[in-house]
Amino acid sequence: MKRPAIFKFRLYVAGEGPNSIEAIANLTALCEAHLAKRHEIEVIDVVKQQGRALADGVMLTPLLVKLSPAPVRRIVGNLSPGEPVLLALGLPAAL
Repeated sequence: MKRPAIFKFRLYVAGEGPNSIEAIANLTALCEAHLAKRHEIEVIDVVKQQGRALADGVMLTPLLVKLSPAPVRRIVGNLSPGEPVLLALGLPAAL
């Protein structure tokens, strides 16, 4: 029996500003609603890890990178709930 894919996300934020907090909350809610127990989220604060942000080519925040399953996808913004975010991540609106 094939196991469901684990979705791996990396979210780049800048400090604890409103957009950063909202992006973290929105991603967490999206994962809990659509990918329960099938996701991993890594949050990178570019204020604290500037070298990492530069090495990864991050120019704007919040930036979400879906690392797996392929294809890799990038979304800039606070990840406001809705079908456009799901579709951008390659997820059907109703999982």
